[in-house]
Amino acid sequence: MDLGVRWTLHGDGRTPAPGAVVRPDERLSWPRTAGLGAQHVVAMFGASFVAPVLMGLDPNLAIMMSGVATIVFLLATRGRVPSYLGCSLSFVGVAAVIRAQGGSSATVTGAVFVVGAALFLVGLAVRHFGARIIHAAMPPIVTGAVVMLIGFNLAPVTAATYWPQDQWTALSVMLFTGLAVVCLRGFWSRIAIFLGLVFGYVLSWGLDRVFGQIHSADASGEVTDHWRLDLSGVGQADWIGLPTLHGPSFEWSAILVALPVVIALVAENAGHVKAVGEMTGDDLDDKLGTAISADGVGSMLSTAVGGPPNTTYSENIGVMAATRVYSTAAYWAAAGFALLFGLCPKFGAVVAAIPGGVLGGITVILYGMIGLLGAQIWINAKVDLRNPLNLVPAAAGIIIGVGNVTMDFTDTFSLSGIALGTLVVITGYHALRAFAPAHLKTQEPLLDEGTSSYDTGDKGADAGARGKNGGEGDGEADGGSGQRAKS
Repeated sequence: MDLGVRWTLHGDGRTPAPGAVVRPDERLSWPRTAGLGAQHVVAMFGASFVAPVLMGLDPNLAIMMSGVATIVFLLATRGRVPSYLGCSLSFVGVAAVIRAQGGSSATVTGAVFVVGAALFLVGLAVRHFGARIIHAAMPPIVTGAVVMLIGFNLAPVTAATYWPQDQWTALSVMLFTGLAVVCLRGFWSRIAIFLGLVFGYVLSWGLDRVFGQIHSADASGEVTDHWRLDLSGVGQADWIGLPTLHGPSFEWSAILVALPVVIALVAENAGHVKAVGEMTGDDLDDKLGTAISADGVGSMLSTAVGGPPNTTYSENIGVMAATRVYSTAAYWAAAGFALLFGLCPKFGAVVAAIPGGVLGGITVILYGMIGLLGAQIWINAKVDLRNPLNLVPAAAGIIIGVGNVTMDFTDTFSLSGIALGTLVVITGYHALRAFAPAHLKTQEPLLDEGTSSYDTGDKGADAGARGKNGGEGDGEADGGSGQRAKS
């Protein structure tokens, strides 16, 4: 059985020729491959380490299980889809809601485990029926609205939890990160979140040295005198050791809050596969269902032992685009580095010590970007918000999700925020569509028979050039934007 773990040497193994690419089944010399693997790990550091911290989970376990999930993904896709699976930011809001309802870390991971199982089943369905079922259940208006309400539902977390801990550091980090995202180029722009974390870390340390303790809310919300950067846990942590593990706990109220994120994860994976297919020139349509299922399995494995869920990362797509090296050998090297980092508790303690003010500045940008990527899905798909069939369910669902509206069904069961907003968008759209007149049902499909043509330009010209027709603009809508929703 070909597991995609054999590679031919590209050229002299040093540098690709001008205009050439290193294909997934090729590699450079092993030292260069290892260096590229390390670069991929660094590229996903920022978002992938922020996510478990924001979810209240062990960052050491997160990085270790991201390596395991990456290996599972590479084996499942037989080395045809280069990808790194890092911790998904799409679940941060879910974790916040579950914890606000009194849920523990086990409750969070139990709910996310079920999401991983659902994602696995969606992948199997896509393999069997084709990508068109994604459009049938989740047209762009639905996908964009759900991604938007997931991102904007997080606003109170930043405003009430992180920003008050150190407002001036938060403001500084926000400005620095924004400049890094906009002004830096190439690889550096891909790690802007990581650079923002480093800047905030150093700034907090310097402010402690110069001004001493700050009088503000701490992580628990209690207003007290405390250090901005508390490194006491770093000194106590071992250099080598296993992360802290725990089993999942399943509660229906938490599961219902988490399930809507399946929509965002399908969008992320579809976008990743399509983007890689465009860059490598390979037809990866047959791997879309496999990629989605592999992501689900990786998340199930991680949450089964207490880690966060995983998903494909656009930062790593950026690294591939910049280096023109798509070798899956580099991703195997990245997975190896991740496993090593996971076995260093001191490293995890450094990550866990990120000051709340720093997270405040980062999350202002990060959460807003997640929400606005929903709008980008609409733009790319040319969704007409003048059409009441699109406007009404999206408007209602977004307000419910952002405002955290609650529906009490019994004394012990209720739906609110993300779960209720998603339910309103999906059921509202399909119910209204069943009764809408024909002229309101003209939205073009999100994905047609295949997923390898994604240009948003002249479709007639593309049809002649590629021998295909229709659907390109909408294909990119969900994929091109959705796959970045976690980063």
